[in-house]
Formats: sequence, C-alpha cells, structure tokens
Amino acid sequence: MNKLAALDAHSDWEHARRETMLQDVVCVFKGCSVDLLSFNEVKDRLQLTQKVYRGRRTIKLEHIRGSVGRYHDFAAGFLPRNDSMRERWENVDVFVSTHGEPPIEVYLVGEAYFVMDGNHRVSVSRQLGRKMIDAEVWEYTSPVELSSEADHNELLIKGEHTNFLELSQIANSFPDHNIAFTSPKGYHSLVYQLEIYRKGLEQTLGERVSLEDACAQWYEEVYRPAVTAIRESGVLDQFPERTEADLFIWVWNNQEDLKDFSPYNLMEAFEGKKRTDRQPAAARVKEALGDVLATLFLRRY
Repeated sequence: MNKLAALDAHSDWEHARRETMLQDVVCVFKGCSVDLLSFNEVKDRLQLTQKVYRGRRTIKLEHIRGSVGRYHDFAAGFLPRNDSMRERWENVDVFVSTHGEPPIEVYLVGEAYFVMDGNHRVSVSRQLGRKMIDAEVWEYTSPVELSSEADHNELLIKGEHTNFLELSQIANSFPDHNIAFTSPKGYHSLVYQLEIYRKGLEQTLGERVSLEDACAQWYEEVYRPAVTAIRESGVLDQFPERTEADLFIWVWNNQEDLKDFSPYNLMEAFEGKKRTDRQPAAARVKEALGDVLATLFLRRY
C-alpha cells in the first residue's frame, strides 16, 4: 500500500469523523435529522414498482440522498457514523486516490439518487471534495417525485401526496390540479374533509357516492373557488414559502379561532394579529373558506 496515500486516508477519516460529531451536535440544537433516507421507506411511501435502466451517467454527489441498505452506517452527507468502519473506509480512500473509482450503482426517484452499491465510494469522494461521480442509473417512475434536496420531511409529504392521489383519484378528472403542501398532515386533512363531503352528498342524494366522485365535485365547488379567491387576495405574497393548499387547509382547521379576527383581513389573521380595517379582497378569501363546512354537508344545486 502506498504509505503516503495511507497517511492521507487516515487524515481524511479523522476529519470525516469530526464532521460527523459536529453535525450531530448542531442538529441536536436545530432539531434537524442527520439520517440518510432509506430507499425501502421511499419505495413503500411512494408505492414504487417500475424501474428502467438509464445507463451510465455522471451525477452530482449532493443529489444522492440515501441508500438501499447502508443508511444506518452513514449520516447526512454520507459521513461515516461508526469507528468500526475505519479500515474499509481508509482502504477505499487509498484506492480512489490512486486508481480512480469504478461507477457506483444508484436508483433515481425524481431528482434524488439512492445508492445500491458504492456507499463508501460516495462517502470518500465527498470527503475528498469531489462534486461529481459516475453511476449506473436505474430510474423509478412515479407521479409524485422527490427533489434533489429530499429529506425526511419531504418524504413524509410526498408519501401523503401519493396516498391522497390513490384514494381520491383526482388526477383522473383534474390532471393539472396541483394541490401541494409544504408541511406534513395537509393531505390527511384533505382526505378527512373529503370523507365528510362524501357522507354529506350521500345523505342529500340518498345513494352511495364514491370518494372519487365526491372529490371531483369538491374540487369544483369548494377547493377551486377558494383557491381563486386566495390568488386574487394577494395573501400569499406575504408568505412566499407557502402554497394555496397550505392556506386553504389552515383556514379550514382554524375556523373557530378566526372568529376573533376581523373577517376583512385574513392576512393579518394568518400572522396572528387583529385588524379592523376593511379589505374586500381578503374578505372574499375568508368568506369562501368560511363556507366550507356548510358546503361539506349540503350540495348546492
């Protein structure tokens, strides 16, 4: 073994372990996760079944977000977690530094990659400051895709989205519906709302109504008019990181609390402030969303 390369590899290892410990400490205070994504969890949540071989590509290391079988051994950024990994990690470092690296094997979901083979090579390459790596790529197709910055929070949201699409079948009637949330539980609230709406329709019509049919009518009579009012109000200009669906479900979940706020300024209510000045545009949002409960129980002809 090249002694100089071995010394460099040991130094790289020590640096990587210090980074791991520092990352652990920082995330304790920030409340963030240091875990890689488990591909098996991704596969289950997004209901992935079909994959296609895409050939050899040069991909960005930072877009590799998890692993098939070694997600417990590496922390975010593919930093090594266990001292027991040292010998193999340093051997890979020496090989990569002196001979280059053969392509790794990865799965692709949307813009996020998951390592099948080559976890140590990814870890070493990142520690060496490299930005790209060659990979053999198999892509899983899915109506709900992960971003290149996918984390556990995004996976939860995208998993809920997948379940919502499966239950509601909304894409059959409205393929461009674009109902998107920025935090977990939003789709759960929609499914709950849809169930109430469906039961209300069944009571009104005196016959069984499928969730798919109820969803199509709910989208036309409840969601789309409310979203139109939200867009026209300009409320979301003050909350650029939120979506129309976020605001829609927030108002629905907080209707009791909103009684203490002026119905003419939803934006101030969203910020937790009280105002008495009249703003008709924002009032339309409150009015549209304030009628949700009534709409859920009574079909308007």
